[in-house]
Amino acid sequence: MKYEERFYRNLISSELIFCTVQVEESDLFILAEKDVSSEAEIELRKQRQFLKQYIKLFPDFYYSFEPIRCKDSAPEIVRIMGDASLLCNVGPMATVAGAIAEMVGKKLLKISKQVIIENGGDIFLMTEKERTISIFAGSSPLSMKVGIRLKPRDHSFGVATSSSKVGHSTSFGTADSVTVICPTATLADGLATHICNWKIDSDFSDIKKKIKNFPFLEGIVVIKGKKMFAWGDLEIVYLN
Repeated sequence: MKYEERFYRNLISSELIFCTVQVEESDLFILAEKDVSSEAEIELRKQRQFLKQYIKLFPDFYYSFEPIRCKDSAPEIVRIMGDASLLCNVGPMATVAGAIAEMVGKKLLKISKQVIIENGGDIFLMTEKERTISIFAGSSPLSMKVGIRLKPRDHSFGVATSSSKVGHSTSFGTADSVTVICPTATLADGLATHICNWKIDSDFSDIKKKIKNFPFLEGIVVIKGKKMFAWGDLEIVYLN
């Protein structure tokens, strides 16, 4: 897999301490209350090993574009990916970036009250302050001009952005970007991928109908060219 530079990381401003952790295809950008790079790398390697071992036994988990129900005895990262694939109607690997961010994030919460992990556009958050996330939407004139202001919560949650025109993921859709807010990073990753595969109408009428099928969806922003659709419990901000 070709490495894609995460240029947007240079634009991040926060009082938290940041570090990056890379293991093979995984490239995590982490914000926390202290340097957690050592702990994060250990957990990342462990979770990747769980996945590799399971895929070796059950190759369909890796190759399938359809949801797969996993065995109850499977490692936790495999189970949350399988559950998200069923809820979001995607193959399990469509949730892998969010799942890795979530599993590493949960581990780091034991040593830092605030943790934000970005993994290729999929984000795990536990924050005590408001955070604004800008949306990269490829060649759209709205790219990096629109953001979502996220309020602090007493539990972690997930935000994910997927594009039919940017990145290495297979997509059959037409949106420049789809950003969703969900209770977990794994669900957010899977749902952003699923919705980004839709053929988006110019008036977003299809989106308005279909998102009702996902009761766990808390908020969504879809950008297509010069147009934007937003729904849910979120605050849109316009950036300079």
